[in-house]
This record gives sequence, structure tokens and C-alpha cells, in this order.
Amino acid sequence: MGQTTLILRQYHLTLEGSGMTERITWLLRDIGRARRQGPPGLAARQRDRLADQVAYARTHSPYYRDLFRRLPDRVETSECLPASTKPQLMERFDDWVTDPAVTLTEVRAFVDDPATIHQRFHGKYRVLTSSGSTGARGIYLLDQRDQAVTTALTLRFFLSILSAPDYVQVLARGARVAGLVAVGGHFASSLAIPQGNKLNRLYRIFPASTRLPDLVEQLNRFRPAILVGYASLIALLAGEQQAGRLHIDPALVMPGSEGLPLGGYDTLAEVFGAKVRNAYSACELLQPIGACRYQWLHVNSDWAILEPVDADYQPTPPGQPSHTVLISNLANRVQPFLRYDLGDSVRMRPDPCPCGSPLPAIRVQGRAADTLKLRTETGALVRLSPLTLGTVIDRTPHVEIYQIEQTSPATLRVRFHSVPGTHADEVWNTMHANITRLLHQQQLDNVEVQRASEPPQQSTSGKYRRIIPLSAGLVEDPSSPDQT
Repeated sequence: MGQTTLILRQYHLTLEGSGMTERITWLLRDIGRARRQGPPGLAARQRDRLADQVAYARTHSPYYRDLFRRLPDRVETSECLPASTKPQLMERFDDWVTDPAVTLTEVRAFVDDPATIHQRFHGKYRVLTSSGSTGARGIYLLDQRDQAVTTALTLRFFLSILSAPDYVQVLARGARVAGLVAVGGHFASSLAIPQGNKLNRLYRIFPASTRLPDLVEQLNRFRPAILVGYASLIALLAGEQQAGRLHIDPALVMPGSEGLPLGGYDTLAEVFGAKVRNAYSACELLQPIGACRYQWLHVNSDWAILEPVDADYQPTPPGQPSHTVLISNLANRVQPFLRYDLGDSVRMRPDPCPCGSPLPAIRVQGRAADTLKLRTETGALVRLSPLTLGTVIDRTPHVEIYQIEQTSPATLRVRFHSVPGTHADEVWNTMHANITRLLHQQQLDNVEVQRASEPPQQSTSGKYRRIIPLSAGLVEDPSSPDQT
């Protein structure tokens, strides 16, 4: 299980006891059978699991019991379900979850307590938080069933993209894995492997908030065989590789969490001389929707349903970008997501993918990576990936909605709403301190962080753009020192 354990740790999950191991083994076999059976086998599993998930939600969730009261006894197609949004579900959180012992007040207290970062809520649930493009802050619980399915699908994806020669290259490079992630919040911080642990030599977390020059130096020492992390941060590292400051030789690069232009993945492959595969996921559907060699993302349709729809929740024809996408997670029982409005625009491939996969193929139009460009007092240019800054806000207690706009080369303007019942001034003081601390780490003490009087601004589509770079951009002066 050595290789399996390494891969699972890379994807933020670990095996927990023989029972979990046996369950994942069964899942891997079933996933393989479903793909060999093709669309009929996938569709049969989807129908049965949707019917089972809807029945469970109706029985154990007061919210869904009321929402689905007029539906037939057995539901085998998601199109007949009414849609739900994050604000609707968060407003009815205590009625939405299927465990009556779980309350929003208690989960918020758990999330806001730094001492609980390495713990499970009620000893069994992992907790994630996210603001997202719709603005409202989400709190997500992952039960063991969801974790097992995600682990099996992650492992299946990872093993499917590495050929025998790829494994030889990984081993020849020491099999070291570098994870570029945001630390300091629930779930992500628990990924760090303690000093002295043998795995620490093979798998290492590099905080996304690390100054780029320091990150380059650390990666040069670690020399990863596999590089995993935020797409925008890996794109910045590609620039460092081209400039000759970074000199690593990974066999596999896996950018995620944000979108890059389609040609951006080819650029990464050329710069690093590596195989590049991206994956798409969300807190509501953590199982990876992985890319094939043609950069089409393949939906695990035996465990999830994705419906591209227009603004009225009517189906969007294949080949056309949708207004949003509705997802149904067929694994998570404690917090069912059934026809949930995720907010991203996707395009469904109208014909079979040339890679030969029987899974539906999509491209994601949303989640583009916006990088902030700031100047130090000496004039050096510093680039911050949006998730580096956004994660600092996400782990600030009592922030409901936020938006950060760069209004000058050295000014950030912050709009936010605090959680009802909390003191906005106290929330601002904590958030301001967190942002200032990050900027100090990047040698950006000259950057002014302002509190806006106006609320976060929505786009015409109703979404909130969380990070807004300077519209005119910064002209890069080749003669000035570069902190990137």
C-alpha cells in the first residue's frame, strides 16, 4: 500500500483502518467494471444511486422532505428535482443535514477554533469552508462514504494517467511529491506530515503564501518528481523555470482549483518537459473530474450528475456554454447535494471523446485564474495568485461574503459582509491583520489595505468576482528587480 498511501495523501485523503481499505478496494473494482460496461453500466449505477440518495434525503433531511414532497416514490432522473442554491441551503442548514446532532452554530464554532484544525467534527466528519463565486459562505461536511468514493476515484484517476514509463521517470526522480496548497484552515492544514516521518522525505506541503523567491529556492532543494497545486501558482513557477531561476524536472505536473487558457497546459508541458493533467472539483463535489490527454474533463457519471443549464435551469445543448451547472453528488449522505447550482459555466462535448473514455466530457468556462501584480517599495514586481490571498480571507472567522479589488499598484480595497449577529468591526480587524501579515511575508509592507464602505459588487450574471486585479495591469519594467 506504500504507493497508494502516497497518492492518497497527495490528494488530501488518507486510509483510516482496515474497513476503509476494504471499502476502497470494492469501489475500485466497481469503478473498473462500470467503465468496462460503458454508458449502459454507468447509467444503471447512476439511476440506482440517485434513487437511493433521494430516498435517504427524504427520510433524514427535513429540508428535502418538504422540497420533494410532490415527487414520485422512486426518482431515477435528476431533471425532475427542483434546484437548490447555496444561500437557500445555508439558510436551512440544520434542516438540510441528515444528522440531527449537527447544527450550524456548532459547526461554525468548530471552524472558527484553530485548535480543532486536525480534528474531525463529532469525531467523524471532515469540514471544509469556501465562499465561492455566488458570495455566500459555504460550510461542508464530508462523511466516510463520500471520503471513500472520492479516494477511490482519485486513485483511479491518478493511476490511469501514469504509464509504466511514467512510473519509471517518477521513481528515477526520487518519487518526491510537492503539494502547493493553502495552509492554516481546516482540512488543508492537516496535510502537513510531521518532521521525522519517513513520508516527509517523499511528500511535502509548500504553503501557497510563501514568497515566490523562497518557494523557488525550496523547490530547487526538494526536486519534486510530481508537482501538484493551484494552476495560477504553477503558471508563475513556469515563468521562473523559463527565466532559469527554477530548475526542477518533474515527470508529472497537476494544476488544479483554477482554470487556465487551454494553451496554458501545453505551455506547462513544454516548460517543465512533463506530462500535464488538470482536474476539476468543488467542496460540494470533491471527487476529481480529471482531464484526459486531450484536456477534456471526464465526469464520473456513476457517482455524480452534472447538468449544464441556462438561467431558467433548462438544459443547455451540448457544445454550447451553459449559464450555470447543476450537480448531484451521489456519495455524500450527511449533507446531500441534489441538483445544486454550482455557479460555473461548462460546455458538454457533443460527441465521444477521442481518448476513448465512456464518461461524459466537459470543459469549464469559469474559474479563470486572476493574478494580482503588486510593487514593493524598491519597485520589484510581486505576483500573488488569487487563491493565495483568498485563502487568508476564507479562514478569517465570521466573513460571509468578500471581494478584494486592486485599485492601484500598491492599494487593495476590501468589500465584505460579516455573518449576521457578529461585529463587523471585529471581523475587519482580524481580516486586515491576516492580509497585512501575508503582505509582510511577501515584502509588500508598502501596500495599503483599505476597508470599503460599499458592499461586494455582483456581475451581470449575479456572481461575485472575489479577486479583481488592476484593470490596466502593471507594466513590467525589465530594469527593475523582480520579486517573482
